[in-house]
Amino acid sequence: MNTKQQPLTIDIQDKVAVVTGANRGIGRSIAETFLQAGAKKVYLAVRQLESAQPLVAQYGDRVQAVQVDVADHAAIQRLAQQTPDAQVVVNNAGVLKTADPTSPDAEAALAFEFNINTVGLLRMAQAYQPILAAQDEAAFVQLNSVASIKNFAPFSTYSASKAAAYSLTQGLKDSWAEQGIQVLSVHPGPIATDMAKQAGFDDGDPVDVVATGIVQALKTGQFHLFPDSMAKQIEAAYHDYAENVIEAPVVE
Repeated sequence: MNTKQQPLTIDIQDKVAVVTGANRGIGRSIAETFLQAGAKKVYLAVRQLESAQPLVAQYGDRVQAVQVDVADHAAIQRLAQQTPDAQVVVNNAGVLKTADPTSPDAEAALAFEFNINTVGLLRMAQAYQPILAAQDEAAFVQLNSVASIKNFAPFSTYSASKAAAYSLTQGLKDSWAEQGIQVLSVHPGPIATDMAKQAGFDDGDPVDVVATGIVQALKTGQFHLFPDSMAKQIEAAYHDYAENVIEAPVVE
């Protein structure tokens, strides 16, 4: 009979964090919530530095804007070099194209989404692994989606890219456990963001349910986080499988 391993946990208080896509939506909410929870510093990793200036003006030297494009391997390497004190990394940046499997542009949409949503995760994880492994406490947070579990036909290629990212997140959890790096897989449903509106969801939950959920999930050592009302409905059905298969210790 398998016994559960003691979960890794981390408190945001006094920690240094990196948040990609921190200029708006969920990413901005995560950055601000971390600061409100006592984070010592948050690196705002954005494509255009000027987009983070409102946060810099508000929080001063508790934040620092740094340039990154998660589609660019060299840019991610530079980001890691500029943030060697990172203890919590939130890979939030992502893209969505509306394309069902029979759309003429489905192949192009899938390639675009995979490059950022899936390969971008690999780039971030590989760049930050030595930095996080050197910390006494460290965590890597991956923004996946309920679409990583259930494919939604109107944005089927996005679902596929997130399903692959979810699979990689599971691999990170297992491979990094002995290095003391906590991994959190976040699965929001429709949230009130520009991306949700693009997908046709006009009435999403507020962004802060994701951010506050992340702070709590890190503190309690969860691997899965289903933060909003739609996500919690999926969690209710998925819970037993997640606990007994995805989160179960690997048996050799």
